[in-house]
Amino acid sequence: MSFFFDKPLPSGATDPGPVTARMVFLDALRGFALFGILVMNIMEMGQPTFFYFGMDPARPLTGANFYTWFYGSLFCEGSMRGLFSMLFGAGTLLLLDRLEVKYNTLAADIYYRRVLWLIAFGLLNSFVFLWFGDVLYFYGLLALFLYPFRKLSARQLMLPVFFLLAFGVFRESRPLLEKQETIRNGRTAEARVRRHQNLTAESRADLEKWQTLKKQNEISAFNAAVKDETFKRTASGVSGLISWTTETNIWWESTFLYNNWWDISLMFFLGMAFYRSGFLLGKARTATYVLVSFVGLSVGLGYKFFELKAMYRAQFDDVQLAEGAWPVAMNQIRRVFQVSGYVSLLILLYRLRPFRSLFNIFAPAGRAALSNYLFQSVIAALVFYALGIFGKPERYELFGIAAGIFIIQLVTSYLWLKYFFFGPFEWLWRTLTYQQLQPFKRPSRNQVGTGGSKSPQ
Repeated sequence: MSFFFDKPLPSGATDPGPVTARMVFLDALRGFALFGILVMNIMEMGQPTFFYFGMDPARPLTGANFYTWFYGSLFCEGSMRGLFSMLFGAGTLLLLDRLEVKYNTLAADIYYRRVLWLIAFGLLNSFVFLWFGDVLYFYGLLALFLYPFRKLSARQLMLPVFFLLAFGVFRESRPLLEKQETIRNGRTAEARVRRHQNLTAESRADLEKWQTLKKQNEISAFNAAVKDETFKRTASGVSGLISWTTETNIWWESTFLYNNWWDISLMFFLGMAFYRSGFLLGKARTATYVLVSFVGLSVGLGYKFFELKAMYRAQFDDVQLAEGAWPVAMNQIRRVFQVSGYVSLLILLYRLRPFRSLFNIFAPAGRAALSNYLFQSVIAALVFYALGIFGKPERYELFGIAAGIFIIQLVTSYLWLKYFFFGPFEWLWRTLTYQQLQPFKRPSRNQVGTGGSKSPQ
């Protein structure tokens, strides 16, 4: 039994297509994920990137800073990004299903034009809005490969999910195993030196690698790197900031993408499978959602809890963490469980009318997700660079800034969509995709009454 209404929600005749409760839920879910992404992104927008996963040792590691780091990482790190990617995958199939019904053979042309323009928006976000953690470029690039999978069943779509999950575990385990081997062989070589034993060429190489790793992990080296990044992003002026951001983005959109493409693709296919099966639309049995939410959140949050506990106990020392870590990187498995658990729990809660009314507050922000995501970069640049407060707020204060930004976006999205069909960047994206000017401003009530405007479909 579906918890959604199958009929359109009450709305004016000028809405952009029939607005169903299913669409409202997906929009609200997207808006919810957008806030979770900002909670994590703000930790790099407002302070050096080294403190994204860990905490600044120069600041208090207890109290509000600790709780902001711990619970923000527990509930948002990796999982909100995964939820956003999953919804993009589901939205891709939703879009293609509609395009093929309406445009037939032109669907591919429209689809590829759409994702190519998304790449352009990503480059705008990276090099003009100065955000070095942009995902739109990744989404557009990887979405180029989704079209051939559009006709697969939910069961068939799970095959790339399992493949990418296994591949991701393998690729992410390799550097961990290499680091553990460096530590193990380096300690063995050190022991030989203490016993005044001769070292082979291989042992000398092991010792050198181990000493390099230890030096990189020293607090003095860490502080120097933090100081250097802070200088480039603030004290060196606008030219220094642009230079640092450009250099970082070139690395981010090449080397980082090459080494992490499966992270996003995995969630794309999971979202496509969830959409095709009806799971994301509330069509599964209640018992299924209860089971997936319980198992998913128990495994996902449980693993992350112990990971964060180990990080704090080691005081964010990479060597200690590597020594005590499992030889298999479990992060992608954790993300799949946690994201699936979130979706299932929210679907169950959405059946409750009070929760549905509360959760739908996120829907306008989700409908204008592209605009809100881009404006988050603009606002962050103005707040942290133009106002000159980069690196100054405590971690809990950064969370407060993120909450403030998103509350403003919730309000402005609601007000904007009362008068306009789309967010500003959504309208531009749609216009560029269809190569014709799209309706933008909603007509007045008098115009609606006289049939003065058609809704964009």
